[in-house]
Amino acid sequence: MTALSRRHFVASATLASLAPALPAWAAQGAAPATVAPLAGDDSVRLDYNESPYGPSPAAIEAMERGARHSGRYEYEQQVQLIELFAEQNQIPADHVGVFSGSRAPLQCALAGYAGKRSVVTGAPTYDSVAAGAKALDTAVHEVPLDARHAHDVRGMLAADAQAGVLYLCNPNNPTGTLTPRADIEHLVAHKPAGCLAIIDEAYIHFSDAPPCLDLAVQHDDVLVLRTFSKLYGMAGARLGLAIGKPDVLEALQRFNGRNFVSLAAALGGIASLQQADLVAERKRINRQVLDGVLKRLRAAGYRCTEAQANCFMVALGRPAAPVIEALEQRAVRVGRVFAAWPNWMRVSVGTEQQMRAFEQSFFRVMQHA
Repeated sequence: MTALSRRHFVASATLASLAPALPAWAAQGAAPATVAPLAGDDSVRLDYNESPYGPSPAAIEAMERGARHSGRYEYEQQVQLIELFAEQNQIPADHVGVFSGSRAPLQCALAGYAGKRSVVTGAPTYDSVAAGAKALDTAVHEVPLDARHAHDVRGMLAADAQAGVLYLCNPNNPTGTLTPRADIEHLVAHKPAGCLAIIDEAYIHFSDAPPCLDLAVQHDDVLVLRTFSKLYGMAGARLGLAIGKPDVLEALQRFNGRNFVSLAAALGGIASLQQADLVAERKRINRQVLDGVLKRLRAAGYRCTEAQANCFMVALGRPAAPVIEALEQRAVRVGRVFAAWPNWMRVSVGTEQQMRAFEQSFFRVMQHA
């Protein structure tokens, strides 16, 4: 029996094992309610690392209140959001900026710091960084992840001694894997003069990794990005935070004008931060669902990344693009192809039911490959 046929046999056995009841919390409705699609699309959407649960009920109520009061410029609410986040994280309020998502400050940072200097990233990582740099006609150095699927920070530092931006996503998108805090500290301590170290913590709430907000407060030219798009379920509301010294934030604002987010988004963010149990509960649910799908895929013979996020990657042993297309034909959407790992596929973590549907379609597609 060939290795491929053995994998198909194991996958078939795993597919048959999907019949047992779902975990008790899923059957009893303990997980947050999911949100029906606007356009009636019944696809299983595991492609953009979104939350299937959407904003919390408290955030929805606050956003509805914001919509009703949107006839006025209620800038005070944005100030309240900044002060609340700063207080909760014990950092100065003037080190926090609010943006429409975390991509906006990222693009402003590239424009302000890269210039004729290069941008250095991991590979694979969030590909909007390379795309944004190339749009500015800035050179990009992509350094492969190390054997642990962490960022190779020493390789990144060696890529260009005059780099303008070093970008590190932790946990990393698309792999969901962690870079040790000591490595991140090494990157910050040894970066070129005037180079901006960007630490993207879009997925930090799902992980056990220590946050790096203190590095942005203590060091020059360090920027930490946060978003409400992932765990908080506010992707469509577009709300993000940038944490850095005041002169770093001022440099970003030169490309963003007087930056104000919508009143609804600001109020939704405040309500999310005020819900004391929200992060822990959603982290617990995500971890339980993630652990389950990784266990079943590995039992079927597939290698997966050691993810601590709401996404992971699975090695297919063949080009990922046809598998992604075949899954879409079965109304299951997964992540795009990442050029550095063309034979791996990114999958976002949805509900337990969505992951079971993904597994059934995935095993069938791979059996008939």
